Amino acid sequence: MSAAPSYRPAPPPPPQRRPGFFDHVNAFWHRVTEGLELQQLWKQFQTEARSGYRLYSRDVQARTPERLPGAKANHWQTIKDFFWAILMKLSPAKRVVLLVGLVMLFMGALEFTSGDVKTSLDLRSIGGLLILLLLVLETADRVVMKRDLEIAREIQQWLVPSEAPPVPGLDIAFVTRAANTVAGDYYDVVPRVEPGKFLIAVADVAGKSMPAALLMATFQASLKTLSTISPSLLDLITGLNRYACDHSISGTRFTTAFVAEYDSSSCSLTYVNAGHNPPLLLRGPEVIKLNEGGVPLGILPNAKYDSGQIQLRCGDLLAIYTDGVVEAENVAGQEFGESLFINALRSVPGGTAKQVIQQLMANIEGFVATAPQHDDITCMILRCTN
Repeated sequence: MSAAPSYRPAPPPPPQRRPGFFDHVNAFWHRVTEGLELQQLWKQFQTEARSGYRLYSRDVQARTPERLPGAKANHWQTIKDFFWAILMKLSPAKRVVLLVGLVMLFMGALEFTSGDVKTSLDLRSIGGLLILLLLVLETADRVVMKRDLEIAREIQQWLVPSEAPPVPGLDIAFVTRAANTVAGDYYDVVPRVEPGKFLIAVADVAGKSMPAALLMATFQASLKTLSTISPSLLDLITGLNRYACDHSISGTRFTTAFVAEYDSSSCSLTYVNAGHNPPLLLRGPEVIKLNEGGVPLGILPNAKYDSGQIQLRCGDLLAIYTDGVVEAENVAGQEFGESLFINALRSVPGGTAKQVIQQLMANIEGFVATAPQHDDITCMILRCTN
């Protein structure tokens, strides 16, 4: 008979160390920074500071008349204009709270004497609390606005395709990056009623953020509606222009657009460029710009448009983009420009549309670095595979 196995009780778990003071500090710091390193925090602060400086600088420039050549800069006037630019961004009630808080910060303490009793009131502490209260109120407003913008962004994402649809003879990829939460750029590939034909559209509504996003939604709706009832591309553009003129607020909200009709049976592209950045067709060492069209949509109700046509060849690369691509600026105020754009498109010879897009965005990000994005960026790449 074999001996019965002997069982030894498991050793007790080691006692857990209670978190100390520095553990709580580290946990607090990680929660505040969301795990970002100091270098990442500094880069984020630089980007936000430059963005804020741009915002207030526009107001300062509007308030300050142009100085005569050789005139000395008035630094006190500039500081005053910056102060007013910040103050006027607040509601009247919050302006009063800020002014009272700032005055109290500089007043120090007030002493009151009642008989033999002296009472001191520290106005600086009250002023600091008022400014803290103002920060809390502004943060609450920002949270509400950000929540509404997030909902608007989700709705806007429903209006554009997340992936390129299958189009015979074309490899398609696109990318969009809003300067704010929502964008005024639009892109889409829409099948036509006639089999084998597709509409390819990229548009840019003048302006940014919510107003441009709302007009972008109306453009998308009108394009989808007119694409089913307009027999020709020129009829479609004419209808889009009339609709845009009816909603352009006296011509102040126009839209540049490039709309093309692709015939997969012949690999031909018929297009209209309505005041948009000319798309670039790279065919070996040759660069062809697609310029035929007319004025932006929403300016002239009876505008006449011309159409262009080009026969795509196997290996051709067509880049349709908005001005935010070539006008992306670095910290020195230099633009990315068309030459760097073309170099980025050619840096992946024979690559897929997705590979070209990825390399393009990497080049733009490396060029821009910490500079804030001041315009929406959208680019669609088409590689002819037939």
